[in-house]
Amino acid sequence: MNEIIFLIEESPEGGFTARAVGHSIFTEADSLKELHTSIRDAVRCHFEEGAGPKLIRLHFVREEVIAA
Repeated sequence: MNEIIFLIEESPEGGFTARAVGHSIFTEADSLKELHTSIRDAVRCHFEEGAGPKLIRLHFVREEVIAA
């Protein structure tokens, strides 16, 4: 596996949530720096040694509501 993609969203309570596309990996953190660490740890736990991705791509999703 070369790459895994995570969708990153800001949590309404503060901080960030991350979920992997195509894998059952979910994590959260209060800051982006903590999120990077949490994602790396979650990926290491999910895959066996040597079977994990070489690259972790973060895709930031932002929902915005405007008046009509």
